[in-house]
Amino acid sequence: MTPAQTARVVSIPLLLLLWQGVCALEVVNPVLFPSPVAVARALWDYTSQGDAWADLAASLTRVGVGYLAGAAAGLVTGLYTGTRPVVSGLLSPAFQLLRPIPPIAFVPVVIVWFGLTEWGKWFLIFWGVFFAVWMATHMGVQRVNENLVRAARSLGERPHRLLWSVQLPAAAPTILVGLRTAVSIAFYTLVAAELAGAYAGIAYRMELTQQNMQIGHTMAGLVLLGVVSALADRLFVSLSSRWVHWSS
Repeated sequence: MTPAQTARVVSIPLLLLLWQGVCALEVVNPVLFPSPVAVARALWDYTSQGDAWADLAASLTRVGVGYLAGAAAGLVTGLYTGTRPVVSGLLSPAFQLLRPIPPIAFVPVVIVWFGLTEWGKWFLIFWGVFFAVWMATHMGVQRVNENLVRAARSLGERPHRLLWSVQLPAAAPTILVGLRTAVSIAFYTLVAAELAGAYAGIAYRMELTQQNMQIGHTMAGLVLLGVVSALADRLFVSLSSRWVHWSS
């Protein structure tokens, strides 16, 4: 095992030992900063009582709907703005103005527009995902090597097929970066969406336990959210490496 591999193996255990050591020395208030053992016990209580699975289902449904809608819209729009200068001229200035606005800034407006319904939560996740995917797709298509396009034309490829046969495959690695980034964006936007008002979900449960000063359960929710988002990221990497094997 190489030193780099060893470091990866011991990274999490060392972090937990440091965390436990700080709590054992009572450097901080254990009520406000519980030990890993207390958090693990709270996580066990959370999952064994069944609340975790209902919250997990609600959160994953929101992420799934918002991500799929935002990714599909961002991909299609990015292909159009990346290949059609007129469309890019019409939409890109407005998108560049709206893109830096974080989804959490829309929470007050979303509550007014949609109330506490699921539509508002889907919209927030959609907003964050859309611009990440649009930007990656737009840039990826625009940066395709022009020599590839010329070569395809010289071999008789029809103009309306160039997007699918040349430009999209060449831009796929860049697009995948945007899609992968959007996975993380979907999860941190989920937190803002559920804190804005929900009746189920991991972030909703975290807020509820924080109000009751059950910080161990709050941190257990953080751990669960981190594990789920990390697994989603690894699943995306695994699937994308199979679908777009030339980007690996």
